[in-house]
Amino acid sequence: MSGLMYAGTNIGGSGAGDKEKPDLGLDNVAESSFCSYFRGMPKPAAGTVRLFDRNDFYSAHGSDAILIADVVFKTHSALKYLGGGGKDKGLPSITLSTSAAKNFLRDALTARQMRVEIWSNGGGKRNNQWTLAKQASPGNLQQLEDMLFVNADIVSSPIVMALKLTTQDGVRTVGAAFADATNRDLGVAEFPENDLFSNVESLLIQLGVKECIVPRDDKGGDVDLAKLRTVIDRCGCVMFETKRAEFAPKNIDQDLRRLLKDEAASISIAELDLAAAMGSATALIAYLGLLNDESNFGQYTLRTHDLSQYLRLDNAALRALNLFPEPGQSANGGNKNASIFGLLNRCKTGQGQRLLGQWLKQPLVNVHAIEERQNLVEVFVHDVSTRQIVQNDFLKMIPDMHRISKRFQKGVATLEDVVRVYQAVLRLPGLIQALDDAETPSQVHKDLVASTFLEPLRAHDEALAKLTELVEATVDLDELASHNFVIKPDFDAGLKQIKEALDDVRDKLDDQHRAAGKELKMDIEKKLHLENHSSYGYCFRVTRTDASLVRNKKGYHDIATVKGGLFFTNGALRELSTEFRDLSERYNRSQSGLVREVIQIASTYCPPLEQLNVVVAQLDVIVSFAHVSDNAPVPYVKPKVEEKGKSADLRIHEARHPCLEVQDDINFIPNDTEMVKGESEFLVITGPNMGGKSTFIRQVGIVALLAQVGCFVPAAEGATVPVFDCILARVGAGDSQLKGVSTFMAEMLETATILKTATADSLIIIDELGRGTSTYDGFGLAWAISEWITTRIGCKCLFATHFHELTNLANQQPHVRNLHVVAHITQRPGGSRQDRDITLLYKVEPGISDQSLGINVAELANFPPSVIQLAKRKAEELEEPEDDEPTTLSMAEDVTAEGTALIEEFMETWAARSEALAADDDAMDESEGGGGGAEGSASKKRRVDAEAQLRELRKCVEEFRPRIQANAWASKVLESF
Repeated sequence: MSGLMYAGTNIGGSGAGDKEKPDLGLDNVAESSFCSYFRGMPKPAAGTVRLFDRNDFYSAHGSDAILIADVVFKTHSALKYLGGGGKDKGLPSITLSTSAAKNFLRDALTARQMRVEIWSNGGGKRNNQWTLAKQASPGNLQQLEDMLFVNADIVSSPIVMALKLTTQDGVRTVGAAFADATNRDLGVAEFPENDLFSNVESLLIQLGVKECIVPRDDKGGDVDLAKLRTVIDRCGCVMFETKRAEFAPKNIDQDLRRLLKDEAASISIAELDLAAAMGSATALIAYLGLLNDESNFGQYTLRTHDLSQYLRLDNAALRALNLFPEPGQSANGGNKNASIFGLLNRCKTGQGQRLLGQWLKQPLVNVHAIEERQNLVEVFVHDVSTRQIVQNDFLKMIPDMHRISKRFQKGVATLEDVVRVYQAVLRLPGLIQALDDAETPSQVHKDLVASTFLEPLRAHDEALAKLTELVEATVDLDELASHNFVIKPDFDAGLKQIKEALDDVRDKLDDQHRAAGKELKMDIEKKLHLENHSSYGYCFRVTRTDASLVRNKKGYHDIATVKGGLFFTNGALRELSTEFRDLSERYNRSQSGLVREVIQIASTYCPPLEQLNVVVAQLDVIVSFAHVSDNAPVPYVKPKVEEKGKSADLRIHEARHPCLEVQDDINFIPNDTEMVKGESEFLVITGPNMGGKSTFIRQVGIVALLAQVGCFVPAAEGATVPVFDCILARVGAGDSQLKGVSTFMAEMLETATILKTATADSLIIIDELGRGTSTYDGFGLAWAISEWITTRIGCKCLFATHFHELTNLANQQPHVRNLHVVAHITQRPGGSRQDRDITLLYKVEPGISDQSLGINVAELANFPPSVIQLAKRKAEELEEPEDDEPTTLSMAEDVTAEGTALIEEFMETWAARSEALAADDDAMDESEGGGGGAEGSASKKRRVDAEAQLRELRKCVEEFRPRIQANAWASKVLESF
């Protein structure tokens, strides 16, 4: 038998023709009518894409159509222009198949951070009765979640946050409320804020907020609200403005008690005392429409988020450390190793991927919790066999239980969801056994595995045992291999009768398959396929290559030719297909009541399923950390994490940048870093462009962050890292002309945030500062900021700069140390000072580098030779006045001393002879009696004196020349005459 049964099996129907464009099917009148309607629609908010549901496909128009043509079809030739007038006056339009539309909407909501609207028509093609049927945004996927993410993982939680500004006792205060509607979590936070809103920035990053709701500034004069919007925009969040009245906490107590789980709603809710946060919670609940869906009642949890319980990151640090893919890039697309998240993401489950993103944004500051994670990672680094079994045999097969639970609670679950849970629960005993058999480095590690994973998994396995029994008693497990989810026929006499009829039809279908193969002389295993298509029912399929063998054959009729080949049928197969469909529909109608009952019983197991989901996610991330740590080009090591405080030093030997070392054709040069209290807390790094300064300072930040996440780090054994309370960065050059923020202004804003946020337990990373303005202003700022950090803040800081004069700070502050990246420089024979070859060694060593070698880097970038030559000439002209001094001063002390004495003797000789000349002139004047007038006599005297002194100077030079030329220092001085 074919093994195919029951309607709904979709073979050959998905994926085929995803990008084939269905025809709109509008005549001229309907086109004109729709164009008029579309142009009269209200304009959507910026960043919104509209799709129109045409029942079997979707269409988009105007700028949305152009976007889809670029993103999906990669060409504007896919566009059609409605309403006449062609490309100049027509309405750009495009159509998408259902599967292509779903793929585009997923990308728009997750990677592109856009809002989505889907409009449906209540009338016919000519009656434009369009209404907004569904909408979604990056932080609110509820209405499209079942449509878009049934078979696709939600990689990051869609967090939406509402923010309210108030003043309490003269202090600016922010009230925040946030929600993850996918996981049904609510949270609040309330905290004082500075004028740069750095706490809000840290909160947005810690939670991974996708969308922000803020009060509308109707008068346009709220300065604080304008600053808040700037911070939200800088963090890449979509913004939604609503009326200020929405932030009034009217019935928040009652609303929360309806949403929260019974155990939380039955007691006093402490969060109600946070007035500003409750105002934000009111606006948030209204925006998400949580009270409009009864399935939300009694399902939410509420927590208070404390900023200080995690390491804080600003947006600049997020970019500098390259924690996540750039906006617009898929986390799973392109080069996965281009970001820390992509590098570490070897998770096998959607819930694991979401938890990994959360851990990277919320590094721990509690040493005990960090060490527990490290010990768990160490277990799976130590036992490779168990790690591979857990990853490939168990985690890979476990679905996202939380999302299935939500489908149960919303009443949209199917028998397939029940079976998926059943199949996951069946694997729990094997997973428990594998973890129990794991080889651990010590008893401490074994106890930790037991308390973290084994005990919870055993409890959940026991709680879900009855669900396993239910499925085995009611579901036809023999049909699962054919992807059919049905109730056992033995469960009901009517079902059994229909099943027997279905089996009979299925045998006849197989007979037809064999008969057709014999008649067409085609192998039924390799060439002639019998398939149950979602649209055509049972039919034959051959590849396009073999289509010519079938066409025009008597008794056979073509159905459709698609990318996958030719679908065709004959009279007998068509009748059997119709009979099979009718019987399948009868079977489904008969079993529908039983299916509902099974799903209802299964939905009572949601609490243990959600708790199991948490354990699985944690196991997935820990195993992923171990996999990456063990499979790196040079395995990562377990760092020692010290409590934060004044005595905590950072010592990392042979540290590497984890993303760079895994790139193809790269042999990474490791470097050591020591930041010791009172000796080297502030490191100034100088050296040539492209020499590795930026990589060096970033890898230190990444190692620190990975250590606090609980992962192993890319360094040599013995790495010691203190706990930091925040990592702050100022890197790169970015601007936003549309917002009136220049490159230099952006630089100053980031630096101001650092100076106001950093404490003695922070880590600051600065890559170039003050280069966006004049050299003198820039250096002044760089010096002042560096001195402020060293004297006022006293935290650990890495400062990469081309202001070589900044290295003098080490002469004034004992805890400042100079480092430089090494380059080997060779002067070209016969060339000028600027004509030299450089070899970058990428090694960081103590000391100072006074050359940036920018012109040499420009040569590597293939600048035109004429430009390079001009640059070298101008550089030599500017450096010329400074060249003499270091040349003379760099000679041996005895040569300099001898030369100094010789020059002093020369000057004394010339001075004595000049005095003698002056005395002779005076005597001559007295003997002449001063005739010829006073002015003429004075003029003549000055001329004679000058000429006589010049002649005497030349005599002295000639007398001393042999001795001067014998001394290099004196010879250099003589050249200046």
